[in-house]
Amino acid sequence: MFPFILDMRKYLVDKKEEIRSIEVKERLFDFPLTKDFIVSIVGPRRAGKTYSIFDFIKKNNLKDEDFLFVNFEDDAIKMKSREEVARMVSFHYETYGKYPKFIFLDELQAFENWQSFVYSLFEKKEFNIFITGSSSKLLSKEIATELRGRTISLLVLPFSFKEFLKLKNFDTNIISTKQEDKVNSLLKEFLKEGGFPSILLTGVNKSVFFRNYLDLVVFRDIVERFGIKNPSLVKMLMSSMISSFSKEFSVNKIYNLFKSKGMKVNKSTLYDYASFLEQVMFCFFLKKFGFSEKKSNLSIPKVYLNDVGLVNYSFSSNFEENFGRLMENTVFLELKRKESKGLFDHLFYWKNYQDYEVDFVIKKGLEVKQLIQVCYDLSNPDTKKRELRALAKASEELKCNNLLVITWDYEKIEKFKNKEIKFTPLWKWLLQKQ
Repeated sequence: MFPFILDMRKYLVDKKEEIRSIEVKERLFDFPLTKDFIVSIVGPRRAGKTYSIFDFIKKNNLKDEDFLFVNFEDDAIKMKSREEVARMVSFHYETYGKYPKFIFLDELQAFENWQSFVYSLFEKKEFNIFITGSSSKLLSKEIATELRGRTISLLVLPFSFKEFLKLKNFDTNIISTKQEDKVNSLLKEFLKEGGFPSILLTGVNKSVFFRNYLDLVVFRDIVERFGIKNPSLVKMLMSSMISSFSKEFSVNKIYNLFKSKGMKVNKSTLYDYASFLEQVMFCFFLKKFGFSEKKSNLSIPKVYLNDVGLVNYSFSSNFEENFGRLMENTVFLELKRKESKGLFDHLFYWKNYQDYEVDFVIKKGLEVKQLIQVCYDLSNPDTKKRELRALAKASEELKCNNLLVITWDYEKIEKFKNKEIKFTPLWKWLLQKQ
Protein backbone atom coordinates (compact mmCIF):
# COMPACT_ATOMS: atom_id res chain seq x y z
CA MET A 1 0.00 0.00 0.00
CA PHE A 2 2.95 2.35 0.58
CA PRO A 3 3.51 3.28 -3.12
CA PHE A 4 -0.18 4.20 -3.41
CA ILE A 5 0.05 6.50 -0.39
CA LEU A 6 2.87 8.42 -2.02
CA ASP A 7 0.82 8.64 -5.21
CA MET A 8 -2.20 10.19 -3.49
CA ARG A 9 -0.03 12.57 -1.56
CA LYS A 10 1.58 13.61 -4.83
CA TYR A 11 -1.81 14.44 -6.33
CA LEU A 12 -2.77 16.62 -3.34
CA VAL A 13 0.55 18.47 -3.44
CA ASP A 14 0.67 18.82 -7.24
CA LYS A 15 -2.88 20.20 -7.31
CA LYS A 16 -1.90 23.02 -4.98
CA GLU A 17 1.11 23.81 -7.11
CA GLU A 18 -1.16 23.92 -10.15
CA ILE A 19 -3.56 26.32 -8.41
CA ARG A 20 -0.68 28.60 -7.41
CA SER A 21 0.40 28.84 -11.06
CA ILE A 22 -3.05 29.86 -12.36
CA GLU A 23 -3.75 33.55 -12.78
CA VAL A 24 -7.15 34.28 -11.27
CA LYS A 25 -9.20 37.46 -11.50
CA GLU A 26 -10.84 38.57 -8.27
CA ARG A 27 -14.57 37.99 -7.83
CA LEU A 28 -16.53 40.28 -5.55
CA PHE A 29 -18.50 37.92 -3.37
CA ASP A 30 -17.97 36.41 0.04
CA PHE A 31 -17.74 32.71 0.73
CA PRO A 32 -19.82 31.73 3.78
CA LEU A 33 -17.47 30.42 6.46
CA THR A 34 -19.28 27.79 8.49
CA LYS A 35 -18.78 24.26 9.72
CA ASP A 36 -22.49 23.87 10.36
CA PHE A 37 -23.39 23.77 6.67
CA ILE A 38 -21.91 22.47 3.44
CA VAL A 39 -21.52 25.34 0.97
CA SER A 40 -22.76 24.42 -2.52
CA ILE A 41 -21.32 26.64 -5.24
CA VAL A 42 -23.97 26.82 -7.95
CA GLY A 43 -24.46 28.75 -11.15
CA PRO A 44 -24.75 28.46 -14.92
CA ARG A 45 -22.21 26.69 -17.07
CA ARG A 46 -18.96 28.62 -17.70
CA ALA A 47 -19.72 31.24 -15.04
CA GLY A 48 -16.49 30.46 -13.16
CA LYS A 49 -17.52 28.25 -10.24
CA THR A 50 -14.17 26.44 -9.98
CA TYR A 51 -12.19 29.64 -10.47
CA SER A 52 -14.18 31.23 -7.65
CA ILE A 53 -12.60 28.61 -5.37
CA PHE A 54 -9.14 29.45 -6.69
CA ASP A 55 -9.89 33.12 -6.06
CA PHE A 56 -10.90 32.37 -2.46
CA ILE A 57 -7.71 30.38 -1.88
CA LYS A 58 -5.49 33.14 -3.24
CA LYS A 59 -7.42 36.04 -1.71
CA ASN A 60 -7.17 34.50 1.76
CA ASN A 61 -3.54 33.46 1.31
CA LEU A 62 -4.31 29.88 2.30
CA LYS A 63 -1.19 27.85 2.93
CA ASP A 64 -0.86 24.34 1.53
CA GLU A 65 -1.52 22.81 4.92
CA ASP A 66 -4.75 24.84 5.29
CA PHE A 67 -6.76 23.32 2.45
CA LEU A 68 -7.46 20.21 0.47
CA PHE A 69 -8.63 20.48 -3.16
CA VAL A 70 -9.80 17.55 -5.27
CA ASN A 71 -11.27 17.65 -8.76
CA PHE A 72 -13.17 14.41 -9.26
CA GLU A 73 -12.99 14.80 -13.04
CA ASP A 74 -9.18 14.51 -12.93
CA ASP A 75 -7.93 11.25 -14.46
CA ALA A 76 -5.64 10.75 -11.48
CA ILE A 77 -8.70 10.59 -9.20
CA LYS A 78 -10.88 8.58 -11.57
CA MET A 79 -8.27 5.82 -11.59
CA LYS A 80 -8.33 5.39 -7.83
CA SER A 81 -10.62 3.21 -5.78
CA ARG A 82 -13.32 4.68 -3.59
CA GLU A 83 -11.40 3.58 -0.52
CA GLU A 84 -8.31 5.44 -1.67
CA VAL A 85 -10.18 8.66 -2.40
CA ALA A 86 -12.10 8.47 0.89
CA ARG A 87 -8.79 8.58 2.77
CA MET A 88 -7.74 11.92 1.29
CA VAL A 89 -8.04 13.76 4.61
CA SER A 90 -5.76 11.22 6.27
CA PHE A 91 -3.22 11.65 3.49
CA HIS A 92 -3.35 15.40 3.99
CA TYR A 93 -2.60 14.90 7.69
CA GLU A 94 0.29 12.55 6.91
CA THR A 95 1.72 15.08 4.45
CA TYR A 96 1.36 18.27 6.51
CA GLY A 97 1.02 17.05 10.08
CA LYS A 98 -2.39 18.70 10.51
CA TYR A 99 -5.93 18.43 9.20
CA PRO A 100 -7.14 20.94 6.58
CA LYS A 101 -9.35 23.83 7.62
CA PHE A 102 -10.97 23.93 4.19
CA ILE A 103 -12.04 21.08 1.92
CA PHE A 104 -12.92 21.88 -1.71
CA LEU A 105 -14.61 19.11 -3.68
CA ASP A 106 -14.88 20.07 -7.35
CA GLU A 107 -17.05 18.27 -9.97
CA LEU A 108 -18.41 16.07 -7.21
CA GLN A 109 -20.94 14.37 -9.48
CA ALA A 110 -18.11 12.25 -10.92
CA PHE A 111 -17.69 10.46 -7.57
CA GLU A 112 -20.15 7.60 -7.18
CA ASN A 113 -22.34 7.80 -4.06
CA TRP A 114 -20.84 11.18 -3.23
CA GLN A 115 -23.53 11.86 -0.63
CA SER A 116 -22.26 9.36 1.94
CA PHE A 117 -18.70 10.57 1.44
CA VAL A 118 -19.63 14.22 2.01
CA TYR A 119 -21.71 13.27 5.06
CA SER A 120 -18.76 11.43 6.58
CA LEU A 121 -16.74 14.65 6.39
CA PHE A 122 -19.56 16.95 7.42
CA GLU A 123 -20.56 14.99 10.53
CA LYS A 124 -17.16 15.64 12.08
CA LYS A 125 -17.93 19.40 12.08
CA GLU A 126 -14.20 20.07 11.77
CA PHE A 127 -14.00 21.46 8.24
CA ASN A 128 -15.32 24.24 6.04
CA ILE A 129 -16.63 22.17 3.13
CA PHE A 130 -17.33 23.57 -0.33
CA ILE A 131 -18.69 21.54 -3.23
CA THR A 132 -19.33 22.20 -6.91
CA GLY A 133 -21.04 20.08 -9.52
CA SER A 134 -21.47 20.13 -13.25
CA SER A 135 -24.83 21.65 -14.09
CA SER A 136 -25.41 18.72 -16.46
CA LYS A 137 -25.14 16.09 -13.74
CA LEU A 138 -25.60 17.74 -10.37
CA LEU A 139 -28.12 20.55 -10.13
CA SER A 140 -28.38 22.96 -7.22
CA LYS A 141 -31.88 21.73 -6.42
CA GLU A 142 -30.61 18.17 -6.31
CA ILE A 143 -27.77 19.13 -4.00
CA ALA A 144 -30.28 20.70 -1.62
CA THR A 145 -32.49 17.61 -1.81
CA GLU A 146 -29.67 15.12 -1.34
CA LEU A 147 -28.12 16.99 1.58
CA ARG A 148 -31.51 17.62 3.23
CA GLY A 149 -31.10 21.09 4.72
CA ARG A 150 -27.41 20.71 5.51
CA THR A 151 -26.29 22.96 2.69
CA ILE A 152 -26.39 26.64 1.82
CA SER A 153 -25.85 27.89 -1.73
CA LEU A 154 -23.40 30.41 -3.10
CA LEU A 155 -24.61 31.67 -6.49
CA VAL A 156 -21.88 32.33 -9.05
CA LEU A 157 -23.09 34.24 -12.10
CA PRO A 158 -20.94 35.69 -14.89
CA PHE A 159 -18.98 38.82 -13.96
CA SER A 160 -21.00 41.74 -12.60
CA PHE A 161 -20.43 45.29 -13.86
CA LYS A 162 -18.45 46.10 -10.74
CA GLU A 163 -16.20 43.09 -11.41
CA PHE A 164 -16.00 44.11 -15.08
CA LEU A 165 -14.70 47.55 -14.09
CA LYS A 166 -12.15 45.92 -11.81
CA LEU A 167 -10.89 43.91 -14.78
CA LYS A 168 -10.51 47.22 -16.64
CA ASN A 169 -8.51 48.64 -13.68
CA PHE A 170 -11.14 51.34 -13.23
CA ASP A 171 -11.19 52.78 -9.72
CA THR A 172 -14.80 52.91 -8.51
CA ASN A 173 -14.11 54.47 -5.12
CA ILE A 174 -14.39 58.06 -6.31
CA ILE A 175 -15.92 58.84 -9.70
CA SER A 176 -15.68 62.44 -10.87
CA THR A 177 -18.19 64.09 -13.18
CA LYS A 178 -15.65 63.78 -15.98
CA GLN A 179 -15.30 60.03 -15.38
CA GLU A 180 -19.04 59.43 -15.60
CA ASP A 181 -18.84 59.49 -19.41
CA LYS A 182 -16.14 56.83 -19.24
CA VAL A 183 -18.24 54.71 -16.89
CA ASN A 184 -21.23 54.90 -19.23
CA SER A 185 -19.02 53.98 -22.18
CA LEU A 186 -17.78 50.92 -20.31
CA LEU A 187 -21.34 50.09 -19.27
CA LYS A 188 -22.41 50.08 -22.93
CA GLU A 189 -19.55 47.70 -23.65
CA PHE A 190 -20.67 45.48 -20.76
CA LEU A 191 -24.28 45.45 -21.95
CA LYS A 192 -23.02 44.18 -25.31
CA GLU A 193 -20.28 41.75 -24.29
CA GLY A 194 -21.85 40.36 -21.12
CA GLY A 195 -19.83 38.93 -18.26
CA PHE A 196 -18.77 35.39 -19.14
CA PRO A 197 -15.12 34.95 -18.04
CA SER A 198 -14.13 33.40 -21.38
CA ILE A 199 -15.38 36.49 -23.21
CA LEU A 200 -13.69 39.00 -20.90
CA LEU A 201 -10.41 37.20 -20.24
CA THR A 202 -9.52 35.55 -23.54
CA GLY A 203 -9.38 36.47 -27.21
CA VAL A 204 -12.07 33.95 -28.09
CA ASN A 205 -14.34 34.77 -31.02
CA LYS A 206 -17.52 35.89 -29.31
CA SER A 207 -19.97 34.51 -31.85
CA VAL A 208 -18.20 31.15 -31.83
CA PHE A 209 -18.16 31.08 -28.02
CA PHE A 210 -21.88 31.68 -27.68
CA ARG A 211 -22.73 29.24 -30.47
CA ASN A 212 -20.68 26.56 -28.72
CA TYR A 213 -22.16 27.58 -25.38
CA LEU A 214 -25.69 27.00 -26.63
CA ASP A 215 -24.68 23.61 -28.02
CA LEU A 216 -23.17 22.68 -24.64
CA VAL A 217 -26.34 23.66 -22.81
CA VAL A 218 -28.47 21.69 -25.28
CA PHE A 219 -26.44 18.52 -25.52
CA ARG A 220 -24.66 18.31 -22.16
CA ASP A 221 -27.13 19.96 -19.81
CA ILE A 222 -30.43 19.01 -21.41
CA VAL A 223 -30.18 16.14 -23.92
CA GLU A 224 -27.72 13.94 -22.00
CA ARG A 225 -29.11 14.67 -18.59
CA PHE A 226 -32.83 14.39 -19.28
CA GLY A 227 -32.72 11.94 -22.18
CA ILE A 228 -34.26 14.38 -24.65
CA LYS A 229 -35.06 12.88 -28.05
CA ASN A 230 -35.68 16.15 -29.89
CA PRO A 231 -32.67 18.50 -29.49
CA SER A 232 -33.89 20.76 -32.30
CA LEU A 233 -37.03 21.55 -30.29
CA VAL A 234 -34.88 22.57 -27.31
CA LYS A 235 -32.88 24.86 -29.59
CA MET A 236 -36.04 26.46 -30.94
CA LEU A 237 -37.31 27.02 -27.41
CA MET A 238 -34.00 28.63 -26.41
CA SER A 239 -34.20 30.85 -29.47
CA SER A 240 -37.70 31.94 -28.42
CA MET A 241 -36.45 32.72 -24.91
CA ILE A 242 -33.58 34.81 -26.24
CA SER A 243 -35.86 36.81 -28.50
CA SER A 244 -38.34 37.27 -25.60
CA PHE A 245 -35.82 38.18 -22.89
CA SER A 246 -37.05 40.71 -20.32
CA LYS A 247 -40.62 40.07 -21.46
CA GLU A 248 -43.47 37.81 -20.48
CA PHE A 249 -42.90 34.31 -21.78
CA SER A 250 -45.93 32.13 -22.41
CA VAL A 251 -45.18 28.49 -23.20
CA ASN A 252 -48.78 28.20 -24.35
CA LYS A 253 -48.21 30.92 -26.97
CA ILE A 254 -45.00 29.20 -28.11
CA TYR A 255 -46.93 25.95 -28.42
CA ASN A 256 -49.60 27.62 -30.58
CA LEU A 257 -46.90 29.26 -32.72
CA PHE A 258 -45.10 25.96 -33.33
CA LYS A 259 -48.40 24.25 -34.04
CA SER A 260 -49.37 26.94 -36.58
CA LYS A 261 -46.16 26.13 -38.43
CA GLY A 262 -47.22 22.52 -38.73
CA MET A 263 -44.89 21.21 -36.04
CA LYS A 264 -45.95 18.18 -34.05
CA VAL A 265 -45.24 19.10 -30.45
CA ASN A 266 -46.73 18.24 -27.09
CA LYS A 267 -47.52 21.20 -24.82
CA SER A 268 -46.44 19.37 -21.66
CA THR A 269 -43.13 18.58 -23.38
CA LEU A 270 -42.52 22.28 -23.96
CA TYR A 271 -43.28 23.03 -20.30
CA ASP A 272 -40.79 20.32 -19.31
CA TYR A 273 -38.09 21.69 -21.60
CA ALA A 274 -38.61 25.22 -20.26
CA SER A 275 -38.27 23.88 -16.72
CA PHE A 276 -35.06 22.03 -17.65
CA LEU A 277 -33.55 25.23 -19.08
CA GLU A 278 -34.32 27.06 -15.86
CA GLN A 279 -32.89 24.23 -13.75
CA VAL A 280 -29.51 24.48 -15.50
CA MET A 281 -29.69 28.29 -15.12
CA PHE A 282 -29.68 29.07 -18.81
CA CYS A 283 -32.62 31.33 -17.98
CA PHE A 284 -34.63 32.53 -15.00
CA PHE A 285 -38.39 32.88 -14.78
CA LEU A 286 -39.76 35.77 -12.75
CA LYS A 287 -43.29 35.25 -11.40
CA LYS A 288 -45.93 37.93 -11.26
CA PHE A 289 -46.71 39.22 -7.79
CA GLY A 290 -49.87 37.80 -6.30
CA PHE A 291 -51.37 37.97 -2.84
CA SER A 292 -51.65 34.18 -2.94
CA GLU A 293 -48.83 31.81 -3.89
CA LYS A 294 -51.19 29.80 -6.07
CA LYS A 295 -52.17 32.86 -8.09
CA SER A 296 -48.53 33.83 -8.52
CA ASN A 297 -47.55 30.33 -9.66
CA LEU A 298 -50.30 30.30 -12.29
CA SER A 299 -49.29 33.65 -13.78
CA ILE A 300 -47.32 34.10 -16.99
CA PRO A 301 -43.68 34.68 -15.95
CA LYS A 302 -41.12 37.01 -17.46
CA VAL A 303 -37.93 35.38 -18.74
CA TYR A 304 -34.39 36.63 -18.18
CA LEU A 305 -31.10 35.21 -19.49
CA ASN A 306 -28.02 34.32 -17.47
CA ASP A 307 -25.96 36.76 -19.55
CA VAL A 308 -26.83 39.57 -21.97
CA GLY A 309 -24.13 38.48 -24.40
CA LEU A 310 -26.47 35.68 -25.44
CA VAL A 311 -28.71 38.31 -27.03
CA ASN A 312 -26.04 40.22 -28.88
CA TYR A 313 -24.01 37.33 -30.27
CA SER A 314 -26.28 34.30 -30.55
CA PHE A 315 -28.81 35.58 -33.07
CA SER A 316 -29.21 38.59 -35.29
CA SER A 317 -30.40 41.40 -33.05
CA ASN A 318 -30.31 45.16 -32.90
CA PHE A 319 -28.27 46.34 -29.94
CA GLU A 320 -29.76 49.83 -29.88
CA GLU A 321 -33.35 48.59 -30.16
CA ASN A 322 -32.79 46.10 -27.32
CA PHE A 323 -30.97 48.59 -25.10
CA GLY A 324 -33.73 49.10 -22.54
CA ARG A 325 -34.33 45.35 -22.24
CA LEU A 326 -30.60 44.72 -21.87
CA MET A 327 -30.61 47.22 -19.00
CA GLU A 328 -33.53 45.40 -17.41
CA ASN A 329 -31.87 41.97 -17.73
CA THR A 330 -28.73 43.40 -16.15
CA VAL A 331 -30.73 44.81 -13.24
CA PHE A 332 -32.42 41.42 -12.79
CA LEU A 333 -29.08 39.58 -12.56
CA GLU A 334 -27.81 42.09 -10.01
CA LEU A 335 -30.98 41.58 -7.97
CA LYS A 336 -30.43 37.80 -8.12
CA ARG A 337 -26.97 38.33 -6.65
CA LYS A 338 -28.48 40.39 -3.83
CA GLU A 339 -31.22 37.82 -3.26
CA SER A 340 -28.63 35.02 -2.99
CA LYS A 341 -26.84 37.02 -0.29
CA GLY A 342 -30.03 37.19 1.76
CA LEU A 343 -30.62 40.92 1.30
CA PHE A 344 -34.25 40.10 0.55
CA ASP A 345 -36.41 36.99 0.26
CA HIS A 346 -38.42 37.16 -2.94
CA LEU A 347 -38.44 38.92 -6.29
CA PHE A 348 -41.49 39.42 -8.55
CA TYR A 349 -42.84 41.69 -11.23
CA TRP A 350 -46.21 43.42 -10.89
CA LYS A 351 -48.98 43.86 -13.43
CA ASN A 352 -52.65 44.72 -13.01
CA TYR A 353 -55.76 44.23 -15.15
CA GLN A 354 -55.13 47.59 -16.87
CA ASP A 355 -51.70 46.31 -18.02
CA TYR A 356 -49.86 48.75 -15.77
CA GLU A 357 -46.54 47.04 -15.08
CA VAL A 358 -43.67 47.44 -12.62
CA ASP A 359 -40.49 45.58 -13.48
CA PHE A 360 -39.42 44.43 -10.02
CA VAL A 361 -41.10 43.95 -6.65
CA ILE A 362 -38.70 43.24 -3.79
CA LYS A 363 -40.21 41.46 -0.83
CA LYS A 364 -38.72 40.58 2.54
CA GLY A 365 -40.86 38.52 4.86
CA LEU A 366 -44.44 39.67 4.42
CA GLU A 367 -43.49 43.22 3.47
CA VAL A 368 -42.84 44.71 0.04
CA LYS A 369 -39.61 46.66 0.50
CA GLN A 370 -39.08 48.32 -2.86
CA LEU A 371 -40.59 48.81 -6.31
CA ILE A 372 -38.24 49.28 -9.27
CA GLN A 373 -38.82 50.44 -12.82
CA VAL A 374 -36.09 50.26 -15.46
CA CYS A 375 -36.38 52.82 -18.24
CA TYR A 376 -33.69 53.81 -20.73
CA ASP A 377 -35.22 57.02 -22.05
CA LEU A 378 -37.65 59.25 -20.16
CA SER A 379 -37.46 62.19 -22.55
CA ASN A 380 -40.86 61.33 -24.01
CA PRO A 381 -43.51 62.75 -21.59
CA ASP A 382 -45.96 59.94 -22.43
CA THR A 383 -43.37 57.27 -21.68
CA LYS A 384 -42.47 58.89 -18.38
CA LYS A 385 -46.12 59.27 -17.40
CA ARG A 386 -46.81 55.60 -18.20
CA GLU A 387 -43.87 54.36 -16.12
CA LEU A 388 -44.64 56.58 -13.13
CA ARG A 389 -48.37 55.89 -13.26
CA ALA A 390 -47.71 52.15 -12.97
CA LEU A 391 -45.27 52.75 -10.12
CA ALA A 392 -47.77 54.90 -8.22
CA LYS A 393 -50.56 52.38 -8.74
CA ALA A 394 -48.41 49.50 -7.48
CA SER A 395 -47.32 51.64 -4.55
CA GLU A 396 -50.93 52.02 -3.44
CA GLU A 397 -51.84 48.37 -3.94
CA LEU A 398 -48.71 46.92 -2.32
CA LYS A 399 -48.38 49.61 0.36
CA CYS A 400 -44.80 50.45 -0.51
CA ASN A 401 -43.41 53.98 -0.80
CA ASN A 402 -39.80 53.06 -1.63
CA LEU A 403 -40.01 53.81 -5.35
CA LEU A 404 -37.04 53.75 -7.72
CA VAL A 405 -36.64 54.33 -11.44
CA ILE A 406 -33.33 53.13 -12.87
CA THR A 407 -32.46 55.25 -15.90
CA TRP A 408 -29.52 55.63 -18.25
CA ASP A 409 -28.39 59.13 -17.25
CA TYR A 410 -31.20 60.88 -15.35
CA GLU A 411 -30.83 61.52 -11.63
CA LYS A 412 -33.36 63.34 -9.48
CA ILE A 413 -36.07 62.98 -6.85
CA GLU A 414 -39.53 63.92 -8.08
CA LYS A 415 -43.09 63.91 -6.80
CA PHE A 416 -45.80 62.11 -8.74
CA LYS A 417 -49.34 61.77 -7.40
CA ASN A 418 -48.05 62.58 -3.92
CA LYS A 419 -45.44 59.83 -4.22
CA GLU A 420 -41.74 60.56 -3.88
CA ILE A 421 -39.83 58.77 -6.65
CA LYS A 422 -36.08 58.48 -6.92
CA PHE A 423 -34.39 58.40 -10.32
CA THR A 424 -30.84 57.03 -10.51
CA PRO A 425 -28.52 56.10 -13.40
CA LEU A 426 -27.88 52.41 -14.00
CA TRP A 427 -24.12 52.68 -13.48
CA LYS A 428 -24.57 54.32 -10.09
CA TRP A 429 -27.10 51.69 -8.97
CA LEU A 430 -24.85 48.82 -10.10
CA LEU A 431 -21.89 50.26 -8.18
CA GLN A 432 -23.68 51.13 -4.96
CA LYS A 433 -22.53 49.49 -1.76
CA GLN A 434 -24.85 46.78 -0.48
